[in-house]
Amino acid sequence: MPEAPLVLIVEDDYPLQGVVEDFLREGGFETHALSSGEEALTLFRGKVAEYKALVTDVNLKGRLSGWDVARQIREIVADFPVVYMTGAAGNEWTSQGVPNSVLLQKPFAPAQLVTAVSQLLNAAPPPA
Repeated sequence: MPEAPLVLIVEDDYPLQGVVEDFLREGGFETHALSSGEEALTLFRGKVAEYKALVTDVNLKGRLSGWDVARQIREIVADFPVVYMTGAAGNEWTSQGVPNSVLLQKPFAPAQLVTAVSQLLNAAPPPA
């Protein structure tokens, strides 16, 4: 049986971080949740794990926003699947979001998150 895809989650609200992890695990994914963009980029650049998708809150504590994290990851892997979560910054998606990403407005249903990640993974070209 193939391994479940590993999703990198960046969410600084710990209760919500746990809920997002639960949604994705129930949907058949492995998860690695972090609370800061800086931490996520350090691990991603260090190739600590074989991440297959990014699910990030837009407004994070620290220097980097979810927009920044996704842009920097896309500089490394041009077609990396990105799902943004936001309660208030949805109107910034067209100007701040990376192409071919998905934006979920909080609150969202578990199925919306699992579907968004699955669709992006299915649309991504196979690794070379």
